[in-house]
Order: sequence, then structure tokens, then C-alpha cells
Amino acid sequence: MKNSNFAVLIVGSLSWLAAAFRAPRILPAPKGLQRPIADELRGPTYGNHEVSQALQDVLDGLETMQETYFDTFAGTWAGAIDWTAAVMGTHITTTLSGVVEGLDLRFEEACTDILRWENLINQYYTQTAFFYFGENAFGLRNQAFDDMLWVVLGWLESTKFADMYARRHADGDEFEYSGWHGLQLSPMAAHRARVFYELAAVGWDDSLCGGGMTWNPSLAPYKNAITNELFTAASISMYLYFPGDNNSAPFLSAQDRFYNAHDPIYLENAVKSYKWLKDSRMCNTIGLYQDGFHVTGWQRFPNGTINPGTGHCDELNTMVYTYNQGVLLTANRGLWLATGARSYLDDGHNLVSSVIRATGWPNEDRHWHGLGRGGVIEEYCDHGLYCSQDGQTFKGIFFTHMTEFCRPLRPYERESICEITPTLFDEEGYQYHLARCAAYAKWVEHNADAALATKNEDGLFDGAVDHLNPVSYSRSAVDDGDLNDRGRGRTVETQGSALAALRAKWMWQALYA
Repeated sequence: MKNSNFAVLIVGSLSWLAAAFRAPRILPAPKGLQRPIADELRGPTYGNHEVSQALQDVLDGLETMQETYFDTFAGTWAGAIDWTAAVMGTHITTTLSGVVEGLDLRFEEACTDILRWENLINQYYTQTAFFYFGENAFGLRNQAFDDMLWVVLGWLESTKFADMYARRHADGDEFEYSGWHGLQLSPMAAHRARVFYELAAVGWDDSLCGGGMTWNPSLAPYKNAITNELFTAASISMYLYFPGDNNSAPFLSAQDRFYNAHDPIYLENAVKSYKWLKDSRMCNTIGLYQDGFHVTGWQRFPNGTINPGTGHCDELNTMVYTYNQGVLLTANRGLWLATGARSYLDDGHNLVSSVIRATGWPNEDRHWHGLGRGGVIEEYCDHGLYCSQDGQTFKGIFFTHMTEFCRPLRPYERESICEITPTLFDEEGYQYHLARCAAYAKWVEHNADAALATKNEDGLFDGAVDHLNPVSYSRSAVDDGDLNDRGRGRTVETQGSALAALRAKWMWQALYA
């Protein structure tokens, strides 16, 4: 960057940040990086302003996750598998978005305070750039379709954050939108999102079950909730937020091709896949999505021929997981924005209400209610302490998408949506939506507090046991130590899930209080 441009960057950063932040305690850098803030500045206040405990919990959880698990040399999280790493990347950018959006924007801070805040945002966003190169992108191309779609959603979140943050910088006349350095990652993020969307889209199959996404091309057909929800959410997110891509690689073409933003095929795919899922009979009697369908009699013979069996989705796996109730919420919000049809919002709120009831809320008894107990959302595997890395990631996914569903529109977002949506913006429906979202605050806070109850002295969380709602386990209890260390114990996946719940609590307090 030229020196003159750098000067503009600093001036713009100061002018915007001075008006932007109620700054909480600033975090140290992850291991291996120079600590940006002196230890003596850590405390319950920052400058002259009191720190929200909810925000402090978010920042502490983020710091611990990155210090403990993120390897800057490898550009990824130690111990994560490919798809959970993609989710961890999403947790970073959604957390940064929540921090920036939830802060009070009305008073000025000292120049040194402003630079510290700028350093905090840049520090963690830079780590997402490390992850771009550390992600196992080539390996993921050969994995299941749902694995590919986590990649799509993750990098779209990166472009959304960069766009939002750059626009906030651009509030001052002396600073241009294109000035924030983080925008350099957006073309690469958009490219990866576009490539992985196209790789996953071939999983749509009309030959069985009347449509729907197949989970894994290498296995017998399994048309499950998560792959179809991800395809719906990724399709509508591509329609709304994909900024375009002028890089045709890795596909050979006679000439360069530009992939346009707001391509109608994305909206068409979202509407089609949502309808298929709604008509699939995958929900149980209490309104929760079960895991998915097999096709009776389907068989592939050694010579490559296939017996389609019944050709119908008629063998239902009735297992219920938390993330199957979450991802669709992003689709509900996006489809409403793109079409103006309030029914999508109603479907989303009905699903959230079903989840809350299935935790037993507002009762806090110890009985299993279908998706939790004591008002706290759980996986069934939590009770038996046999959750895998997959299961430990699920609750964080739910809270990420519930938070996105209820996130108020950014001013420029509303303007952009109105430009591409063929219907007028439904202000009455929007206010109704926000009012319903506000009513979830107590339940969200209850679950975040349950996550906090599992935090140990090192700042690590576990998703299996919460001290607020103790339960009896089928396995014998350990004689000493923390009960949360049984099973797989504390991992980057449990840390990410707790971080998502804490971010949800912060958003509800900051934006709905």
C-alpha cells in the first residue's frame, strides 16, 4: 500500500472508530504473535467505560479458542476435522460481526484506545486469512456434499463481515469504502464459495424421492436434513450476498467468465430445495427435523448397474440433532428477504418455538423433552457422554443460525435487498419478526449461562454437562476432577459451540434490550 493510502487508512480508521465502540477489555494476541495490549490495561473497564459482562464473556471465549487451538503456522485449528474447521472459521467472522454491531456507537475514545480496537479486529480477521490457505480445500472437494456446503457458508460470512466493516469505515467523507485492507480477502473468499457451491450443487437428484440433495456421492442414497438445509441456506445466501467472481478457475473455459452476483439460479435452487424439504415429511410430531431418508431396496451392483428399489424416501432415520433445527433458519430469513413472503418467517419462528419447547422451557425439570432438559438444548449423545466431534459442533451451529435469523438488518443491507427483491419491503412483517425474536432473550441467556457453567480455570468450555442442570449418567462417575472432562471432554468444537451461544446472548442484550 502506498504511504498516502496508508495515511488515509489510519485517518479513516480513527474517525470511524472514535464514533463506533464502547470498548471492553482488549485481548492478548494468540501464542506466537506479538501481544498487542499491555497486561496492565486488562481489567473490568476499558478507558472510562464499564464493560458488559456478556461481551467480556464473548471476547474471553474467542481469545481462549484462538490461543489454545489455532495454529498460525498451519493456518487451522489443532484437532479439528475438515468440516468442523470450516465451522470454526464461521464462528470467528460471525463473532467479529456481533462485536462490531452490538457496541454503542455514540461516544469518542482516545486515539490509543481506538488503535487497540482496530488491532483486535484486524488480529482475528487476519487469522481467517491464514485459514484460507490452511483449509484442506483440495481434500474437501472429494468429500460429502454437506462438507462442501459448510465451506460455502463460511466464506460467504467472511465477505459479509468485510463488506459491513468496510462500510463502517467509509462513514467518514475522507475515507473510501475500498480502503480497509480486509477487503483483499473477499475476492478469494467469494471464489472459494462459488467453486464449492458448484461442486455441491451436482448432489441434487431428481431420480429418487422426487428431488432433494444426496448426502454422499460415494454411498447409498441418503437424503438427509442437513444436506438439504445447507443447500437451501447456501443457495439463498449466494443469491443475497455473493459479490461476484471473475476467476473461472479451476474450470477450463475458452474465455474468462464473470460469475454475477444475485444470479436467479441461486434463488431458484433455494425455493426448490426448501419446498422439497417442507414436503419431505421429515419433521416429527413435535415439529423437529429428523435426520433423513434412505430408499428401500436401492442397490448398486459390481458391474455398475443400479436397482432403484422403491425409488421413494421411505426409510426414515428418526434421530434428532440440534443443528438440523438451526441451519434452515438462515434459509428462512434469506427467502423472506428475497421473496417478501412472510410464510418463510413464520416457518422459522415455528421451528424456533418447537426447539424451545423441546428443551422443557420454561420448566427447568430434569426430564428429557426431545431436544434437551431444564430449558437447556442438548444432543442425545450428551447424556451418554459419547458425542463425537460432529455432535460437539452441533449446538454452536444451531445458535449461529438462530442468531442470523434474528439479526436486525443493517441499513445498507435493507437498501440492497430492496434493489434486488421484486416486492416491496414488508416493514410491518419485519417489525413483527423483531418482536418475536426479542421474546427469545430469556431462553438464549439461560443456555449461554449453562455453557458458562462448564468453563474451567483455563477458560475452556465443554458441551456435555452443565452444572446448572445436573443429570444422572449411564456411565459410572469419575471419583475426582471435573465431570465435564469425561467423554471427549473439552475440544475446539465445544469451545466454538460455547462461543456461538455467548455471542447470541450478547446480541440479544445489545440489540433487543
